[in-house]
Amino acid sequence: MNKLPLTGAMPDYDHVRDIVMGRVEVEGIDFRLLTLQIEEIFYRFLMHKEWDVSEVSFAKYVAFTANGQADFVALPVFPSRVFRQSSLFVRTKGPIKKITDLAGKRVGLPEWAQTAAVYSRGFLTEEYGIKLSSIHWVQAGVNQPGRVEKVDVKLPKGVRLDRVADKSLNQMLLDGDIDAVFAARPPAAFVQGDKRIKRFFDDFLDVEAAYYKKTHIFPIMHTVAVRKHVLDKNPWVARNLFKAFEEARKRSIERALDATATMFPIPWVSEYAARGLDLMGDDYFPYGVEKNRKTLEAFLRWAHEQGVTQRRLSIEELFPKSMYSSFKV
Repeated sequence: MNKLPLTGAMPDYDHVRDIVMGRVEVEGIDFRLLTLQIEEIFYRFLMHKEWDVSEVSFAKYVAFTANGQADFVALPVFPSRVFRQSSLFVRTKGPIKKITDLAGKRVGLPEWAQTAAVYSRGFLTEEYGIKLSSIHWVQAGVNQPGRVEKVDVKLPKGVRLDRVADKSLNQMLLDGDIDAVFAARPPAAFVQGDKRIKRFFDDFLDVEAAYYKKTHIFPIMHTVAVRKHVLDKNPWVARNLFKAFEEARKRSIERALDATATMFPIPWVSEYAARGLDLMGDDYFPYGVEKNRKTLEAFLRWAHEQGVTQRRLSIEELFPKSMYSSFKV
């Protein structure tokens, strides 16, 4: 029986590597998975449609889905997840001393519709009661000028957003033109050890763990999508791809928990993985719909409230029908 040839692209994640190496096969599919940098993957998949299966920004996916522009469908495979309290950067001697000081200040972000920004604004409003309209938002590239929005957004009433084309957020923060930055990729000054810039939450690991204990939200940054024309002709592809990604993820977690050998070049990696189990339970990096319902519901609510989606999506609109009902994922 001939297998269906499909090509995909994802970064070099350990939790995907067993598929790349052929140790986990996708049933019925001759699957070639390229390993590339995430920015290149997004651009080439969205702009040039160069492959069939791809990692995509979760915010971009829900935005395109809500306005009917998506020519791809996501699977409930979430290869990148990051808590975002750690993504708030301020000047060490600046005016932001407590989180509520953000009200009335100029705060930068790389894109309004960036996935990380949706979560960051969500915890500001729900955990700290800060109205988005109380902040003067500034959009620009983090370390290079010229970044622009990739989707059309409709800003909530009263929200002010200025777009700056000729300066980076990093430079504006150093110059005092803005007072804080929310960015998934840290400002260059912080990475280079410039003492003028710091993370707002010095104890961000404790802050993020407490946030999870309270909300059970583990932010989903990216998902894996398949071209619609592939699934229209071969609806079985969704289940088979999901099963392979799930198996590769399980094998990676087993390697991380293995205390007898250093499978990752990280001191105490098995201890950190065990702490993940203690905090989140047996499945601390879950794929599938049901185990992620709390996070998915929060994100869809925030995306609509913040103008990233033109209408409020339901979870049932996000994934192929085979990902629900009889196939419990």
